Amino acid sequence: MLGNARTVWLFDLDNTLHDAGAWVFGQLHQAMGDFTARTLALDLPDAQRLNNHYWHRYGATLLGLQRHHGVTAAHFLHDTHVLPGLEQRVSGHRHDFAALARLPGRRYILTNAPRAYALRVLEALGIAPLFDGVIGIDDMAMFGHLRPKPDARMLRTLAARLGVSPRRCVLVEDTLVHLKAARSLGMRTVWMQRFTRRGTPLGPQVMRLSMRPDYVDRTVRSLRSLTR
Repeated sequence: MLGNARTVWLFDLDNTLHDAGAWVFGQLHQAMGDFTARTLALDLPDAQRLNNHYWHRYGATLLGLQRHHGVTAAHFLHDTHVLPGLEQRVSGHRHDFAALARLPGRRYILTNAPRAYALRVLEALGIAPLFDGVIGIDDMAMFGHLRPKPDARMLRTLAARLGVSPRRCVLVEDTLVHLKAARSLGMRTVWMQRFTRRGTPLGPQVMRLSMRPDYVDRTVRSLRSLTR
């Protein structure tokens, strides 16, 4: 097992604890496109291309819209994460969630989605009580600016806020660039691959799941593997 009683587990949410590619990512892609088209008076295809450009350049569409168009985080996050019917569409694996409960140490959600959305998903999955806290993109501000994953400065500050050395943290993620940033600080890293093949415009694009970069300590396809 990677952890002990002093370990702090940092779990991504979408495509790590549930299959966001099955429904959520498609809805978010549409909602973000509609938001940008409406806010910037663009045609929907142009708005979606711009969003995708910002996502690749900054790691989050919101950062580009903030930097270049003055969009406020609260406005964007609220409008794009309404997602009617979300609670009826998310599902998980009970054996994985049972394994989560057995992990020693503290457990936190660390997601580039807003905290309110993360709480909805956790409640729908029935696993909110398994976590000591939820850290969303709206909690990742430094010096007045959002610094979501993979910002290493934010990850270092987060570890300090939690009262631990980065070396006592384990990040469980589906996105390699986030794992690379965490490993640069000494965090241990777990690449969750279960849902990676369901690529969407908002999901990670990975060509070879058989590879294991040197900044990945372990690859898993179920959370049960973490307890072994």
